[in-house]
Amino acid sequence: MNDRMPGPDSPIAPVKPPADPRIVLLIVASAMFMEQLDGTVLATALPAMARSFDADPLHMNIALTSYLLTLAMFIPASGRIADRFGSKTTFRAAIGLFTLGSILCAQAPTLWALVAARMLQGAGGAMMSPVGRLVMLRVVSKAELVRSMAWLMVPATIGPIIGPPVGGFLVTYLSWQWIFYINVPIGLLGVVLVTRFIDEMKEPARTKFDAVGLVLSGTALACLMFGIEVASRGVGSVVAIVSLLGVGGLSALLYWFHAKRTPKPMLDFRLLRVATFRASVVCGSLSRIAIGATPFLMPMMFQLGFGYSAAQSGLITFVGAIGSLMVRGCAPWLLRQLGFRTVLTWIGALATCLIALIAAFRPSWPLPLIYAVLVAGGFFQSLQFMAYNTIAYADVPSEDMSAATSFYTTFQQMTLTLGIAISAAALAASISVTGHAGPMLSDFTVAFLFVSAVAMLAPLLATRLDRDAGEEMSGHHRH
Repeated sequence: MNDRMPGPDSPIAPVKPPADPRIVLLIVASAMFMEQLDGTVLATALPAMARSFDADPLHMNIALTSYLLTLAMFIPASGRIADRFGSKTTFRAAIGLFTLGSILCAQAPTLWALVAARMLQGAGGAMMSPVGRLVMLRVVSKAELVRSMAWLMVPATIGPIIGPPVGGFLVTYLSWQWIFYINVPIGLLGVVLVTRFIDEMKEPARTKFDAVGLVLSGTALACLMFGIEVASRGVGSVVAIVSLLGVGGLSALLYWFHAKRTPKPMLDFRLLRVATFRASVVCGSLSRIAIGATPFLMPMMFQLGFGYSAAQSGLITFVGAIGSLMVRGCAPWLLRQLGFRTVLTWIGALATCLIALIAAFRPSWPLPLIYAVLVAGGFFQSLQFMAYNTIAYADVPSEDMSAATSFYTTFQQMTLTLGIAISAAALAASISVTGHAGPMLSDFTVAFLFVSAVAMLAPLLATRLDRDAGEEMSGHHRH
C-alpha cells in the first residue's frame, strides 16, 4: 500500500483533511528558532562554562565544533531517514533528541560530558532543520512557497539578535545551565504539536539505506569542516590541519566514485541536473561565502580597527538583522514584480556591493551612515537568499524532495564555514604582505574586498537562469 501522503499539487485527495499549512509553518519555525537561539546563547556563556569546568577558555571552542561535526556527519542522512520512517516521526524524534541533549548539557559534570551531550544535540539538529523544511514543502503549495519561506526565515534572523543578550542575562543572573534549560519547554511543546498537527508522510519505495555513503560523506564533511574551522582560527598544528583536510579530501573522492555506482546515494549529485536547483546550490554557495565571513570579520574590525568595545561593536553589528526582518512582509510582492532571475542577478549584485562597501568603513564615518549601509545590506541579502532558498525546489520532483533538502542544507553549512576560512586566510595574507604585527583596519578592508569578489561571481552566473524560472512560485508570469 502506498503510505506516502499526496503532495500539495497531487490530484489524489487525502483520506483526512490535510494539515493546516500555517500551523505546520509555525511549528517548524519554532523548532528552527530553538536551534538558532541555542548556538548564539552558548557563545556568550563559554567563559563562565570554562570557569565551572576549570578549563582553559580556548579549549571551550570544542563545545561549538563538536556540534558542527555532528551536524556535518548526519545532515546527509536526514532525507533518507525521513523517507524510511516518515517525516513526522523523524521531525518529532529530532526535536526530542535536541531537547534531551539540552538537558544532558545542563547536567554535564565535565567538559567531555558536555561534548558528548552536544553531539547528541547535533544529531537532533542535523535532522531538525532539513526535515522541518521537508515537512513544510510537502504541505505548502508552490504558489504559497515564497510567502511561507519568507516567514520561515524569521527565526533564523531573530535567534542571533536576541541570543547574546539572553545568554548574558542568564549567565549573569542565574547560571550557564539555564542556556540549555530554556530549550526544554520549547522542545516538549514542539513534540506535542508535531504529534497533534502534522501528518505522517513517507516515500512508498523502500530503497536500501546507503550506509557506506553515510560513512564516507560524514567523514569527508566532518574532517573538511573541522580542518577549515581549525585553520581559520589558527589553533592547530600544520600536521593536524593537513591530516584533517587530507582525510576529508580522500573520503570525498571515494564518495564520488561510490555515488556514481549507487542508485540512491546519501548525497545525490544527480540533483544538480535540475537547472534551478543547480543555480541555487552553486550561486547560493558563492554568496554564502561572503555572508559567512561578515559576522567573523565585522566585530573584529570594529574592535581592533576602530578601537570600539565589545558592547559598542555589538550595538552596530546587530542592525543588519533589522533589514532582514523588514524584507519578510514585502518579499512575495518584490518577487512577483521582479521574478527570480532579476532578484538573483541585480539584487544579488547590489547586496554584494553593500558587503564590499563595509571595506570602506572608517572611524570618521557618521554612525547613522554605517547603520544605513548595514540595514540596506541586511534587506537585500535577505531577499537574495529567500529567492535562493525557494527556487531551489521549483523543479525538483516530489520523490526527490527529501534528498534535495538534505543536499541543500549540507552545502549551506559547508559554505558558511568556508566563508570564515577564506576571510581568515585573506586577513592573514594581508597582515603578512604589509608586515603588520596584528590586524589593522587596512587588512580588514582587503579581506572584505576579497570575499566580496568571490560572492560577485554568483549574480554573474545567475544570468544564465531562464527568464521565467520559478514563475509558478513567484507569480511573475502574471505581470
